[in-house]
Amino acid sequence: MPTTASVAAPSSDRELVVSRMFDATRRVVFAAWTDPDQAARWWGPRGFVSISCAMEVRPGGSWRRVMRSPSGSLHIARGVYREIVPPERLVWEDADGRAGPETLVTVNLAEHADRTLLVLRQALFETVAARDAHTDGWTSCLERFAAYLAFVQQEDTDAAPGRIA
Repeated sequence: MPTTASVAAPSSDRELVVSRMFDATRRVVFAAWTDPDQAARWWGPRGFVSISCAMEVRPGGSWRRVMRSPSGSLHIARGVYREIVPPERLVWEDADGRAGPETLVTVNLAEHADRTLLVLRQALFETVAARDAHTDGWTSCLERFAAYLAFVQQEDTDAAPGRIA
């Protein structure tokens, strides 16, 4: 079954809400969001490449990502984790320099059989324009994440004993 995405109605005009269903268990999805080696493989909008990804996944722990855009410019994002509830919730401060002051990102994961519904909220942006500028970035990032999960699951299937070639 294909993944589906939507941008939901926010509770504030300066809040971004994006939801998407993934064909992976909540455990797999959570691990991909909290393991820096995995996050470096999919994080960022389409065309961006992770240069470095450091994550101290615990309340009060810091994270920092450096990405190169398709035009070659570097984008640095950093923040601090506020809440970690494995495997269902991540909350962190996000300071990427583009949205103005820090925003708060909350990712909730709900398991539906072998699938996971991810609901991402980012609040509060300084302006509606700043919020809108992030909508395409998160949508593109989650598309990359879906492709990464499909790749990981295919690798797992290929490595399984008794695989038929």
